[in-house]
Amino acid sequence: MLKHLLTKVHMDLQMTSTTFDIPGYKIIRNLGVVRGVTVRSRSIFGNIGAAFQTLAGGNITLYTELCEKTRKESFDIMIAHAEQVGGNAVLGVRYDTTEIMSGVTEVICYGTAVLAEVN
Repeated sequence: MLKHLLTKVHMDLQMTSTTFDIPGYKIIRNLGVVRGVTVRSRSIFGNIGAAFQTLAGGNITLYTELCEKTRKESFDIMIAHAEQVGGNAVLGVRYDTTEIMSGVTEVICYGTAVLAEVN
């Protein structure tokens, strides 16, 4: 089911916002909260590589890439959820994270799906 959701993202990404409006559009219908959830961990090899990167200091690219991939995946799932309920925009977009267990983190992206049209 997850692969199905990720392949159906068609919404114009300019129709997503952390605010509660999109300039030039009016909200026709509020469709409720939509979300995308991803749970990730780094493999043992990734942790070893990141440990070596910490010795040099600076950006730990292995973890940065994991975080970016995870955020994008949860965002894409949220967009697909919005499309499933008939939305063409998502407002009030937010991210949240929870450590489920050591080395395992949940990332949720959520917002309010709406049907919007040009003013």
